[in-house]
Amino acid sequence: MSDSARPRKDELVRKLDAQQYHVTQEKGTERAFTGKYNAHKEIGTYTCVCCGAALFSSAHKYDSGSGWPSYWQPVDDASVRIARDASHGMSREEVLCAACDAHLGHVFPDGPQPTGLRYCINSASLDFLPKKDSPDVAKE
Repeated sequence: MSDSARPRKDELVRKLDAQQYHVTQEKGTERAFTGKYNAHKEIGTYTCVCCGAALFSSAHKYDSGSGWPSYWQPVDDASVRIARDASHGMSREEVLCAACDAHLGHVFPDGPQPTGLRYCINSASLDFLPKKDSPDVAKE
């Protein structure tokens, strides 16, 4: 990711609410079952709240029962970046926006087929574009 793709801190402070900033910039986590997209069922594309990049499709969303929006794959392998996260005494795989490096959540190997992955993502890191406004990123 180039520094020019990353929104400046002052821009993000103005654009994001306190929880969105905490989650995306300070690697925070919203409480389970509180996020606006956990039980969201509309058809469209979930985008990065910081830079607007397309991240996940509603076609890949499922109810994992975890309390966070869950997807079995991103819209494109290049839309997210995975990094090792050793915080909180655990070893996890952190999911970041590939375009701007915003923290999105974590990915776990306990999801459904065909990938077997569960991208467990904070609603606070996402915006949503209904199908009529979404880029054609997934055949729904």
